[in-house]
Amino acid sequence: MEFTAQQIADLLEGRVEGDPNVKVSRLSKIEEGEPGSLTFLANPKYEEFIYNTKASLVIVNEAFAPEHAVHSTLVRVKDAYKSFAILLDTYNKIIQNKTGREEPNYISKSAQIGQNPYIGAFVYVGENTIIGDNVKLYPGVYIGDNVKIGSDTTIFAGVKIYSETIIGKECRIHSGVVIGGDGFGFAPQDDSNYLKVAQIGNVIIEDYVEIGSNTTIDRATLGSTIIRKGVKLDNLIQVAHNVEIGDHTVIAAQTGIAGSTKIGRFCMIGGQVGIVGHLVIADKVKIAAQSGVGSNLTKEGEIIQGSPAFPIGDYKKSYVGFRKLPEIMSKLEELEKLIKESQFPTNG
Repeated sequence: MEFTAQQIADLLEGRVEGDPNVKVSRLSKIEEGEPGSLTFLANPKYEEFIYNTKASLVIVNEAFAPEHAVHSTLVRVKDAYKSFAILLDTYNKIIQNKTGREEPNYISKSAQIGQNPYIGAFVYVGENTIIGDNVKLYPGVYIGDNVKIGSDTTIFAGVKIYSETIIGKECRIHSGVVIGGDGFGFAPQDDSNYLKVAQIGNVIIEDYVEIGSNTTIDRATLGSTIIRKGVKLDNLIQVAHNVEIGDHTVIAAQTGIAGSTKIGRFCMIGGQVGIVGHLVIADKVKIAAQSGVGSNLTKEGEIIQGSPAFPIGDYKKSYVGFRKLPEIMSKLEELEKLIKESQFPTNG
């Protein structure tokens, strides 16, 4: 698909500087721009490329003042980075705007499918499941019984959604995600074996949630595991039974959250963080990558790091000392040697 500079400017509420009729059909990085492509400049570190790029159209900030001649047509906007993100989202929606039903698939007669769906090949939809309007189910998706999925949600290939799960509107669930598998519940027995504790709760995912590939969210033992509105989960995250993640919290890859922990709103959790069970984490807490959290974090907005994790300022001071530990030990050994050499033998 082709778009003119003026069409792009109208979409972004910007203004054209150059040829409003120049056409673009693809996106590119500014240093790799070719005729017919559109790119953007938001970071001043990349300004050098705008003077040599071959891209036909460049989105720039309103305040951008070139130091040399620019050969591309410009679209000036308030925030070039945000505007380019809007374009990427629009482009993504165009290329993923699939509709219709592919064969073969299985949809239970008791299931309800909304208007304008996309149902890919080998999709399975179970008994009494309700799917909203404009939902996209890519090939190989499994949806169990009594599931509810809100409108405009996209579920990519190979996702498995167990029974009783509730998913809100405008969610994006990427390939390999498993939602509603059993929580890790086993009771030790006298004979050293383990009795499985039935997991009869469900998972609730609210609106505007995005879940990265191969993330797993376990169903609750009783009640619900809850992912609140606007949460963004990266790839390869484990969310255990009865966990609750607050509104708009973001979590990076390979983080594991043990059962019944409650995470607040607007938190930011780095990659490879481990959080033990039955904790409470306050709103707006930030946890640095590879930290281990073993106790409640009750101070709103606190930033922690380390394993076990503690306030980041103290962690950085401690790390300075840790890096100097070999030097400190060497000095202690020298002092010990000097003390021994300075001691005189005593007569009995």
